[in-house]
Amino acid sequence: MNDGTDAGISPETTWEELESACLSCKKCALYETRTKLVFGVGNREAEIMFVGEGPGEHEDMTGEPFVGRAGKLLDEMLEIIDLSRGKNVYIANIVKCRPPANRDPLNTERDACIDWLRAQYRLIRPKIVVCLGRISAGELIGDADFKISRDHGRWYDKDGVRFISLYHPAALLRDQSRRPDTFVDLKSIQREIRKICERTY
Repeated sequence: MNDGTDAGISPETTWEELESACLSCKKCALYETRTKLVFGVGNREAEIMFVGEGPGEHEDMTGEPFVGRAGKLLDEMLEIIDLSRGKNVYIANIVKCRPPANRDPLNTERDACIDWLRAQYRLIRPKIVVCLGRISAGELIGDADFKISRDHGRWYDKDGVRFISLYHPAALLRDQSRRPDTFVDLKSIQREIRKICERTY
């Protein structure tokens, strides 16, 4: 994933400047129907970044990613491996505004919004990126043949950063048979954190 500078976002841009610019973004039509921009949440110096596809209804109302039932499950998943959104991870989405009726974000919407995420990535400089769901994984891992049912839990190296995908928490709510695989994937993430991250988790 590149760092967003190709889109004119300066390397010197601060978090506050980036969020303010994102708030005024009108690159796609999603800004017309959103209630709140969902920029991201967590430790801005984290070594681990979690990325979903886009805000849902609860996120649109609160302005925070992964709230509601899926957010509660994500928090429980993080707790299993000693992570917390308020402590040692940063959480964001591919698109920052809710697609109507929680549909998948269109390719044009993802293309319009991805540079905000790239700039967040540049500011954080994570060592590990966890893609939540097939859309996030397909966008960030860049494997044209990627299938979440087959490739979840598989590690990828991109410019010295480790990428992995998990089933989206909403998918785990719909199909609990996927949870044992997700537990295995989480423990793999925990091992990788202990191996390559400088801080103690």
